[in-house]
Amino acid sequence: MKKITKFMLVAGISLALVGVGNSGALNNVTSAASAPLKVGRVEAAAHGTKCFTVAVAVVQNGVIVAASLDDYQFLGTDVATGVPNSDKDFGKNYKDPNMVLASKKTNAKYYSEHMTEEAKSTVAYDKNLAAIEKFATGKTIKSLEATLTNKSKEQVVDAVSGATLVDTQGYLKAILSAAKAAK
Repeated sequence: MKKITKFMLVAGISLALVGVGNSGALNNVTSAASAPLKVGRVEAAAHGTKCFTVAVAVVQNGVIVAASLDDYQFLGTDVATGVPNSDKDFGKNYKDPNMVLASKKTNAKYYSEHMTEEAKSTVAYDKNLAAIEKFATGKTIKSLEATLTNKSKEQVVDAVSGATLVDTQGYLKAILSAAKAAK
């Protein structure tokens, strides 16, 4: 009974992480009982020098079955919600009390409007990251690495349907690093 329960739990988690509508990833998930899920998390500089990226990858049998990205940057308290405890002791360490360390995903509406004004972006920030995460999901570590090795920065942007971020390559490199770090 314990083996069946464990198998069902692992299978359920695997399917939940793969998601609906990603048949390529689903086909790569062979046997949840024989291949454990491994999770990797890294911090990277995927987009310039004014923020940092946290990338998470769930890997099974060398296949990325789920990916998650977020950037963190100091943003004004008048436009952004800070990370937890920004309004408590943690926030007392901020050099400028009018700035908070903030998740760009949490503040996607503001950040997307900023990107529209500054760079004429036509795709919302969170939609861009979702497209990049979707692109990586279902890829083997080797195939994602080959894409990043064999394509220019501009070609990588073109390869990811729905993403328009000039640093798409940097975000995919962060996911690849997380996948390689998966344990």
